[in-house]
Amino acid sequence: MNQTTHNAIVNFIWGIADDVLRDVYVRGKYRDVILPMTVIRRLDAVLEPTKDAVLAMKKQLDGAGVANQHAALCQAAGEAFYNVSPFTLRDLKNRAKQQQLKADFEAYLDGFSPNVQEILDKFKFRNQIPTLIEADILGYLIEKFLDARINLSPRPLRDADGNELLPGLDNHAMGTIFEELIRRFNEENNEEAGEHFTPRDVVTLMAELIFLPIADHIESGTYLVYDGACGTGGMLTVAEDRLAELAKRHGKDVSIHLFGQEVQPETYAISKADLLLKGEGAEAENMKYGSTLSSDAFPSQEFDFMLSNPPYGKSWKTDLERLGGKTDIRDPRFVTQHAGDPEFKMITRSSDGQLMFLVNKLAKMKHGTRLGSRIAEVHNGSSLFTGDAGQGESNIRRWIIENDWLEAIIALPENMFYNTPIATYIWVLTNRKSEARKGKVQLIDATEWYEPLRRNLGKKNCQFTEAQIRTICDLIVNPAETEKSKIFPNEAFGYWKVTVDRPLRLAVDLSPARLEVFEATCAKAKEQPLAKLARRMGELLGPGPHRDFNAFMAACARDAEENGIKLIAKRKKLLQSELCRVDEEAAPVIKKVHKRGGAPDSLHGLYEAEVDDKPRVVEYEPDTDLRDSEKVPLLEEGGIEAFFRREVLPYTPDAWIDESKTQVGYEISFTRHFYKPAPMRTLEEIKADIYALEEETEGLLEQIVGEAEQ
Repeated sequence: MNQTTHNAIVNFIWGIADDVLRDVYVRGKYRDVILPMTVIRRLDAVLEPTKDAVLAMKKQLDGAGVANQHAALCQAAGEAFYNVSPFTLRDLKNRAKQQQLKADFEAYLDGFSPNVQEILDKFKFRNQIPTLIEADILGYLIEKFLDARINLSPRPLRDADGNELLPGLDNHAMGTIFEELIRRFNEENNEEAGEHFTPRDVVTLMAELIFLPIADHIESGTYLVYDGACGTGGMLTVAEDRLAELAKRHGKDVSIHLFGQEVQPETYAISKADLLLKGEGAEAENMKYGSTLSSDAFPSQEFDFMLSNPPYGKSWKTDLERLGGKTDIRDPRFVTQHAGDPEFKMITRSSDGQLMFLVNKLAKMKHGTRLGSRIAEVHNGSSLFTGDAGQGESNIRRWIIENDWLEAIIALPENMFYNTPIATYIWVLTNRKSEARKGKVQLIDATEWYEPLRRNLGKKNCQFTEAQIRTICDLIVNPAETEKSKIFPNEAFGYWKVTVDRPLRLAVDLSPARLEVFEATCAKAKEQPLAKLARRMGELLGPGPHRDFNAFMAACARDAEENGIKLIAKRKKLLQSELCRVDEEAAPVIKKVHKRGGAPDSLHGLYEAEVDDKPRVVEYEPDTDLRDSEKVPLLEEGGIEAFFRREVLPYTPDAWIDESKTQVGYEISFTRHFYKPAPMRTLEEIKADIYALEEETEGLLEQIVGEAEQ
């Protein structure tokens, strides 16, 4: 099919909306009728030659009492679908009475095979019939799709003498026309549809990124391609075409199978319909409806190539609850064994599930093949840095990078997508890195590589040219350090999150006023013996403040023993909370005394102190209000200790590290690696601006004074 014929058919179908649906539907709803009717007319045209054979087979099967008729009817139709109603669209065109047309049209729809029924149901096309009947336009709509000026049949349209009037449409051409209609409707209604539709230039780049680096290694055989957020299926079909093209160029014979899952009903229907229209009935069965996160349609399947543009900034709370809640998820995709943790959890906050789609893909990689798996996925900036060490997002990045799966991340220009102006990034991953790439990650800043659009398409105001796509792919195929391409060791993105504690320092207040308040508190808590103890401490030690809490508690312990009071933890806590306040000049509060062994190590909170007139190694109680944390790069020379001695101890000499709280985190900062400070202005430029301001100010002052004198 030449481009002229393609454009003519697309424009004609596009024009049906204005001709028939105007004043009945708003423009944003045209697609609800035109897309399913395009599918119906194509299927109708494909089935016309075998209509009688299908009806005969249906009669035979019913007569024999055969329940499972699908395979036999498909065989009779010669397709992966069929229609057992007595009608074709041509039979319905001339129905004069609307109610008869409604009944017959519904019967016609009911006659389609289950795979087509699912498409119609997800399109919710039957919901449109009452509107079409009430407006008296259903017959006109059918007539338009049967117009002799277009031919949606795979067979040529001929005149009475057998001369070809219009060429037939093969499956590929029909699929191309359908995808063009989808694209136009999406651009027309971009605010909503942008959620499910990725611009073709971005899809092309993603396909190139997963195929070009291994193009020379493609062998004859079967390859599986997967999109877990497939929308209308555009990424899959572009990937299929590109892989087939590369294989052919290298003289390889490949069989490509597409797999996708989509949660939005209409876009799912479009993806399945597109494959049926292309004659890929078996592939259409691989399109699954439902949530990828909570209802994985391919739990045990592995794929060679995977690509997606998952929703970002979108809540996945419902999926999280279906999986058992954040604390009870057992899905092996999201809870694995890593870094010595048998239950390493990769569960993001419920407000944004984009990284969960990436984890789902990584769980489906092939590990036993020469090429392994390659993945390209679009994310916004939050996937790079959201989440602290030990949290889900950071754990995901850690799992990916420590397994050496992250090949590259490409920063895209802003305003590349229809429904968002924000910064976006393509992540490229593989479990078969080349020798040159092992242990490394490449960052590419492509934010300034774009061509402006003549008119905005929603938020999209720019696109990649073929040359710019080629430039990016060249950097991936032949990784090199440039101003816009930087290569880092994996460890460059990791850090230790170190918890820094300082001792709690308490002063004890035994003044009469404080003791009076303490007695009232003890009365409410039925702790009168403790109140008496405090009174005796006041008499013994004086009002204070006493800046050695340890000595105070030792005195309390002696008094309690003499007076038969059990100084249990609850009572100690009451003494501390009600009689003490933080005092920077007070002695540190001792938490634990090491009576045997051990050596002082102030870096890790072990100090030498006098306890009962004997030198002991002690641990101090940390002051949680003074607790802080530091991020120590994994590549820090000398590690945590060197960093701590250089950056912390000179400023807080009583600080120590709580090793039990140290965690490993990963984050990726494009800004830090590609930031360019604005050049300083010269003195001459600054002086010129000052003189200009002075002149402007003087002129304004003269004007004001002059007006006042007048």
